[in-house]
Amino acid sequence: MPKARAVAPDRARLISVPTGGVWDRTHAGRPVGAPPVRPHPPVGAPAGYDSLLSVITKEDGVSVSGFARPCSWLRLILAVALALALRCTLAAAGDRPLGQFDDHGDIGGPRLAGSASYNGFSQDYTLAAAGVNLWGPRDEFHLVWTRLTGDFILQARVELLGPGVEPHRKLGLMVRSTLDADSPYADAAAHGDGLTSLQYRRTKGAQTEELQSAAKGADVLELERKGRRFTLRAARFGEPFAASELPDLELGDEVYVGLFLCSHNPDVVERAVFHDVRLTRPAPNGFVPYRDYIGSRLEILDVESGRRTLLRASAQPFEAPNWTRDGSALIYNTSGSDAAARGRLYRFDLGTRQATLLDSGFAVRNNNDHVLSFDGRQLGISDQSQGDDGSAVYILPAAGGTPRRVTPLVPSYLHGWSPDGKFLVFTGGRNDEYDVYKIAADGSGPEIRLTDVKGLDDGPEYTPDGRLIYFNSTRSGRMQIWRMKPDGSEPEPVTNDEYNNWFPHPSPDGKWIAFVSFGQDVAPADHPYYRHVYLRLLPVAGGAARVIAYVYGGQGTINVPSWSPDSRHLAFVSNSADLR
Repeated sequence: MPKARAVAPDRARLISVPTGGVWDRTHAGRPVGAPPVRPHPPVGAPAGYDSLLSVITKEDGVSVSGFARPCSWLRLILAVALALALRCTLAAAGDRPLGQFDDHGDIGGPRLAGSASYNGFSQDYTLAAAGVNLWGPRDEFHLVWTRLTGDFILQARVELLGPGVEPHRKLGLMVRSTLDADSPYADAAAHGDGLTSLQYRRTKGAQTEELQSAAKGADVLELERKGRRFTLRAARFGEPFAASELPDLELGDEVYVGLFLCSHNPDVVERAVFHDVRLTRPAPNGFVPYRDYIGSRLEILDVESGRRTLLRASAQPFEAPNWTRDGSALIYNTSGSDAAARGRLYRFDLGTRQATLLDSGFAVRNNNDHVLSFDGRQLGISDQSQGDDGSAVYILPAAGGTPRRVTPLVPSYLHGWSPDGKFLVFTGGRNDEYDVYKIAADGSGPEIRLTDVKGLDDGPEYTPDGRLIYFNSTRSGRMQIWRMKPDGSEPEPVTNDEYNNWFPHPSPDGKWIAFVSFGQDVAPADHPYYRHVYLRLLPVAGGAARVIAYVYGGQGTINVPSWSPDSRHLAFVSNSADLR
């Protein structure tokens, strides 16, 4: 079906990339506005990468000094990429005190001083705080903050450290009019006893009120402001969000936005860690799909833990990363409104963290349907540069070269190779029906129609053993995941739930299916940009799907196979407009 196609090349401008200055900056007991102290040594190793590297902070950047213990080539590549990412984000975003945030400090004058630190490698924030409470007409707590105007979304995975003293110690995400103790505010608060709520104070010095969430024991929080409306989304990691909405709260246009911690006891200092913090500017009001675009973020997801690593952010959008078979790079397409720049393919080297243009010859209007062969030697693309009014499938060497056309008919959107390299599977639009087809990769035979049910069939991919093809289909009403034999026989549903599920990607080890899920606010046959979506994981052997990432994205997030060769990570794209 027609899909969004491509944007500007890699004249990238970093937006909202976490930058700790160096490895870790700790500022203990500072009042708001005090200057930062000098950086401390590393406080931990990169989560999810088994203590891969020790990193030395230097006045002029970061250097890799060695390994904690032997590691695989893929972990090495990722670790080096992250070390380089820290250096690059430093240069691009300046020496900000605490990653994405401008400052921090104690609010309300708690008896015991709090502190905050940012680990630029793991991209975690650690807070320590005392404080009587964050409730009633005034507050005592510690806040890490930046100032923003307009609409935004703040998300994090939150973790209270240790057993704690008070059941109502709390941490979370906050939007605040001022830094006064009695300021109007809204927050997403997770309590030590499992209570999760949207707390708010309407006017200066007024009593705090709350909307309690249906989510109990939530460790994933999201707080969104849209005009005067505030929405809390909360979940235990792996589960869908439960939403609570406050429709009308006036905090002023420019507000303080950030992370907070309160011990609920003036004589106790509690500690907490905030993981996967994402501060996002959503698509603006009046946004027109496929005409207007916002920026992109390249991320890697540890599938087992759900921990995310931000590698790159650009004000010019890109989409749909493929992971190369040797694990060394990602291949993605540019998109956006600039016709001179969209539709190019780039290779992002995970070792050097540099993107280079991939030579695709005349094919310069590539869309987000590109796939590497199982042996990694060839790249299949979907391009519409040849003036025949639609996307056609081509093959070229994975390192770049002259494309060879495979599909004679348009539109055709590539999604998979057979493991033996002999066939391609793609979505073809024929007579206003979109179905799954296969064709010989050498172009020697006609296309073969594999589905013929009324409705949209899309996103076909072979399993690594070649025995099945997974795809998504609206044949049962909502868009759901299906599978069939390679000849199109014996189709059967894989999912049957309340979401619209797109783009199933079998893992290289054959154990998992990763896919993206849209809500019911999206038409089943649509997969738009810039929505709240889930990345979900389904065991092939049977069992329920679970959420592995909560993403602002959609179209272009995970349209193509993006598993790492060892089946431990996924590459994906999330989105944000410029926060400034």
